[in-house]
Amino acid sequence: MNLSERLTDDMKQAMKNQDKFRLSAIRMMRAAIKNLEIDLKRPLDDNEVLDILSREVKQRKDSLQEFDKAGRQDLVNDLAAEIEIIGQYLPTQLTEEEIKAIVTQTIQELGASSKADMGKVMAALLPKVKGRAEGRLVNQLVQQGLQ
Repeated sequence: MNLSERLTDDMKQAMKNQDKFRLSAIRMMRAAIKNLEIDLKRPLDDNEVLDILSREVKQRKDSLQEFDKAGRQDLVNDLAAEIEIIGQYLPTQLTEEEIKAIVTQTIQELGASSKADMGKVMAALLPKVKGRAEGRLVNQLVQQGLQ
């Protein structure tokens, strides 16, 4: 079963359980997926769905920080719950140590030695950690590894 089918099944289950919050979060995910399918005029594969879900989590994390600064705890709680729901459909996130090991290995494989090689390293590294690590963290660790 692919991710889109799993989301549909979970949406039906949320309707049966009358879990309005979970239903709302799943509908938002499905709407983002459907919008891209309409734009591309084809169904999405699991990697594309993962990209969308990762983007949705990133948007919510950014909003979460802003709402926290503004003292809107009610919105912070809602966004944290949405992030948790979306996270159930994403692969297990890598720890910082695991990412460092992958960065080090990639730098050695490519023979990269300076910041001028940053683009080459990132291009080789991002497919390895796709959906399992935040790009910002990966970028920082690559910069540290290339010093």
